[in-house]
Formats: sequence, structure tokens, C-alpha cells
Amino acid sequence: MLKETSTNFCSSPFQQLIFCRLRTHQWCFMLFNVALFHILLFGADLAEEYFLQAIPTTYMDAKVLRAREKARILDMSSMKTNISQAYVLSNPEACSNREVFLLVLIFSSPQNLDRRSAIRKTWANVTHVQGYTTLVLFVLGKPSSATTQVEVIKESDQQQDLIQGIFLDTPENQTMKVKRAVEWTVTFCPKARFVFKVDEEMFANLQSLVEYLLNLRAHPEDIYLGRVIHPNVPNKEFHNGSFTSVRKHPGEYYPDYCSATALVISQDVARKIYVTSREVPPSLPPGLFMSVCARAAGVVPIHSSRFSGGRRIWYNRCCYKYIFTSTVSETRQLLREWKEMKGNEDCTLLETYYGLVSCKIMTYLDGLKESKVKAVQNEHFSN
Repeated sequence: MLKETSTNFCSSPFQQLIFCRLRTHQWCFMLFNVALFHILLFGADLAEEYFLQAIPTTYMDAKVLRAREKARILDMSSMKTNISQAYVLSNPEACSNREVFLLVLIFSSPQNLDRRSAIRKTWANVTHVQGYTTLVLFVLGKPSSATTQVEVIKESDQQQDLIQGIFLDTPENQTMKVKRAVEWTVTFCPKARFVFKVDEEMFANLQSLVEYLLNLRAHPEDIYLGRVIHPNVPNKEFHNGSFTSVRKHPGEYYPDYCSATALVISQDVARKIYVTSREVPPSLPPGLFMSVCARAAGVVPIHSSRFSGGRRIWYNRCCYKYIFTSTVSETRQLLREWKEMKGNEDCTLLETYYGLVSCKIMTYLDGLKESKVKAVQNEHFSN
């Protein structure tokens, strides 16, 4: 009889509540695992962005002050009268009669007309964000083919959005392309508040980027923003299209730098890079070249995990509405993903969370797969 009473008591709502409370440690264990999962998933990016990034303009000396003063009083009037010495296509009126908030300079190869057309139809087709103007231009060098050059001239006449330097567009001349892009900016678009340098292989979310820049708490100066790379490479050769000995860099270590695939600088930093670039060897890779120039004027890079660097972020609509950049090499893929992004409503907070988690996991798994492939290739090569 007592046994039956005990059984009935255990089945009562009160007993069920006690039963659940007795298993609170299990809920704690589950919550701990959920928290650990998020720490492992997002912890590295958060640590880099909020704890490990350098504070802009943390040092000053006489040389830095002189560079900053030269940048402040920079006069480019002589450059305007000698345009043909540096550019085949200069498009000097592109910024005239407009106040540009974000100048987007897309580094493109002359022969990639189809890619430029796709970019114009997709993410670059954004001229205003919250009433602020964005201006998109393509930066090219000269092709080796005369036929391609004729096509570039025709494209320029139709689109009015090309800047072309007099140098050959080769992997070894990408730093020269950076120098010409910075020179053009401070000469013909000196009132653009920010400059976004991005490669044509990238997808870029201009709306998300502009909103981020508008919300900068600090005064928008000394901004050198992107996915920061910490090389810590002394006395070794650095590869990015060409080899460059560290002995050509006037320091013991290479400085931290933003991945050259996509980065943002403020107008004052563009002027500072232009001033200091005369003393920096152009043989350095583009991203490292910009960092050395910026550092000579007291500017250090700021990390944001919303830049992908050279990685391909696994596509998710709500994830892509949050990040700034991702590598999308195939033109058809870019067109397809953009169509899906624009064909849906805005993402809710929960959808954004799910999108970030899913694309982060898939990107991580892709990275593991790529690492294994490279390991096999290296092992095969060594044998």
C-alpha cells in the first residue's frame, strides 16, 4: 500500500517539478556546452577585433610628425597638369560636383570585362546608403594585348568608371597599381571621406560597410581597417605575386598589415600613404607596402572580422548581409547569390544569428578540407 502511494506521489505535478530541479546540473552542462560552442566559433575573431588589435596612432616621433604635416599641406596641382605621364585613362571629373562618402576602387585586370560587368550589376550597383554617396571606379593597368586595350577604351567611353595607369598590369606591378590609386584619390577625389580598396574577385556589402563607418565613435581619421595579418616574419622571403627580401624593409620584422584583398582607409591616411610612399620600396607586396607607408606616418591597422581576407565565406543570405567581404571567384556564382540576396526581405535578429553560425561552421569545414588537400599535395611534392 505504501509502495503504491509513493508511485502516485511521484507522478504528481509537484513531484515532476522536483524531478526537473534535481537535474539542474544537466541544464547547466548543456548551457556550458552551448557557450563553449560559441566561444570556439566566434572567440578568435572577437579576441582579434576587441582585444588584440592595435590602437590607432599609438606613437609619435619627429619623423612621424613631419610626415603628417606634409600630408596635411599636400598640394597636387602639379599632378593635375601632368596627368598623361601617369595615366592612360584618368577620369579626372569622376568626383566633381558631388560629396563622396565612400570611394570604392576595384582593382581589376584589363581583360576581365565580364567580371566588371557582373560587379556593376550586383554589389557595386549601390550609389547611396542612408543618403550618403558611394562612388565605384575600376583601377587597371595596361594590357599586353593591343586588342584588349581597344576594348578597354571602348568600355571607358561607355561606362565612364575606369582609371588606367601607364604600367603593365602584371602580378609584379600590383603595388604600382596601389600607388597610382592612392595618387589618383588625393589628386582628383580629395574630399572623399573614406576609400575602399577591393579586388575584383570579392563580393562586397557596401550598405553594411557604410553603416559601420557612419557609426564609428571616434573621429574618422587615421582609419586603416581590414582583416589584419600578423606576419612576424624576420629574415625570410615574403610571397604575394613576387618575392621580396625582408632586408629591403627597414625594420627587424614585417609590421602587421591589412589583407590587400579588401581594406578601408580614411582620406587623411591616403594622403599620408602618398607622402611616405616615396621612401618605401615598391617591391613589397601591396598589403605590406600600404602598412609600411601608413606606419611611417603613425597609423597602424585596425582589425575587423567582418572582412574575409582572401577566404571564401560559405554563402548564407543573412550572413552575407552582415559581413563586409567574401571571395566569390566565379562570375555566375556572384550573379546567382546577389539575385537571392536582393530577392528576399531583411533578416531578423534570429535569422542573422543562424546565418552567421551556419556560414561560420561551413567556412571552417571548407578550411579543414582545403588544408587536408594542401597537406596531401605538399607530401606528394616532397616525395
